[in-house]
Amino acid sequence: MADKKVLVVDDEIHIVHVVAIKLRNNGYEVISADNGAEAFKLACKEKPDIIVTDFQMPGMTGLELVEKLRQREETRDIPAIMLTARSFAVPKEQQEALRISGCLSKPFSPKELLVSIEDILYQKELVADG
Repeated sequence: MADKKVLVVDDEIHIVHVVAIKLRNNGYEVISADNGAEAFKLACKEKPDIIVTDFQMPGMTGLELVEKLRQREETRDIPAIMLTARSFAVPKEQQEALRISGCLSKPFSPKELLVSIEDILYQKELVADG
C-alpha cells in the first residue's frame, strides 16, 4: 500500500495532524487542507488515491466537497471517507448517491481509520486487477 496519496481535510487541525502522523508512519503520502474549497483545488491538482474529509466545515461541507469532485471526470472515482460528529449521520441514500466509501464518527481511533483506508484501497485494487 506504500506510495498511496491520502488527502486529509478537517478544520480541526489537531485531527489532521494525528491522522497524518498515523498514515505517514504506515507509508502513505499525506496532503492536507483545513477547508473544502482548498481540498477541492488540491484534489484536482494532486489526484489523491483516497480522501478523508470532515463532514462539518465552514464554507464548504465534506458532502459538498465530494459532490463537486463527483462532477469532474478526473476526480469522480476517488474514494472518500466521511468523518462525522457522533450525533450526525450521513443518510444512506446520500452515501450511495455520492459513493461515499465509509463514515467514521468522532472520536475515532487513527488505527480504525487506517484499517478503513486499507480496506477501501485494497478493494479498489482488486476491482482494477479483476
